[in-house]
Amino acid sequence: MEFKQCIVVREDLKLSSGKLAVQVAHAAVMASERTDKSTISHWKAEGQKKVVLKVAGARELFQLKEDADRAGLPAAIVADAGLTEIPAGTVTALGIGPAPNKQMDKVTGKLSLL
Repeated sequence: MEFKQCIVVREDLKLSSGKLAVQVAHAAVMASERTDKSTISHWKAEGQKKVVLKVAGARELFQLKEDADRAGLPAAIVADAGLTEIPAGTVTALGIGPAPNKQMDKVTGKLSLL
């Protein structure tokens, strides 16, 4: 079975590349902390595949979180601390998984790569 993790970021925020990288990292760690140990082991054995995707804004990100929750996928929303580019509490990213590719694709399959 193949596993992957999807990180979804808001396109409307126009974050610098450094800020974006940090938000993606936060989302990856936070979602993996919500994932069972067996799935993490399989995912790591396969190379820890990650895909970074985009949505237009916050509304789409929250809808995607609801879809992931309904599908039983581990998911975590990232809200920024507000120390640099954007106000505190700004939702920037969503981490989903890792989980089997087929399950992930049912939730994220229609999104575009960042």
